[in-house]
Amino acid sequence: MRECYHCKQLIEEGEPHDCWTTTEAALTRELSEDLQEAYDRLRESAASFGEQRIYASHNSIMFSRKSCYFFVRPKKSFLEVCVFLGRAVNAPQVRRVVRSSKTRLAHLIQVRHRDEVEAPLTDWLEEAYNLQDTHIAKIAKSAKSAKSAKSAKSAKSAKSAKVTARRKAGAASAKATRKKAKRSTRRRS
Repeated sequence: MRECYHCKQLIEEGEPHDCWTTTEAALTRELSEDLQEAYDRLRESAASFGEQRIYASHNSIMFSRKSCYFFVRPKKSFLEVCVFLGRAVNAPQVRRVVRSSKTRLAHLIQVRHRDEVEAPLTDWLEEAYNLQDTHIAKIAKSAKSAKSAKSAKSAKSAKSAKVTARRKAGAASAKATRKKAKRSTRRRS
């Protein structure tokens, strides 16, 4: 027999083992009745926001659209909820706020009873769900402004190229005129 390094489960020699594959049911099976009800209410609230993917990964249950907008990590005496928002929230429910990327902050919240799954927590979950729409709109807007700035820059550079060409042409013709004048004065003398 051997012990799995990750999950500490004893495994018979030659027996296949994949501790990374888990399910929602496996993660919530050991929860107390209060925590189970709290999780069910969290899941219902999140599912009501719209299309998304809900899946278990390692020790967490992830809720995502294109990327994870919040996850639940079941513990023995509480549900650790991590919500990704674009701003810092200062509220008694929020235990910790940690920057997770340039645009997002992770808010750690402990839920111990189903009655805690109501506003403002559900409002934050919905804000996190809609954050991707806002983020995509900002990216599109910045791409559009970058494109218009690039086209303005290219128009400006085209104009300056024309001016430079004119200057060079003018300088070349002036030089040719000076040479001609020099030749004609040499012939006269």
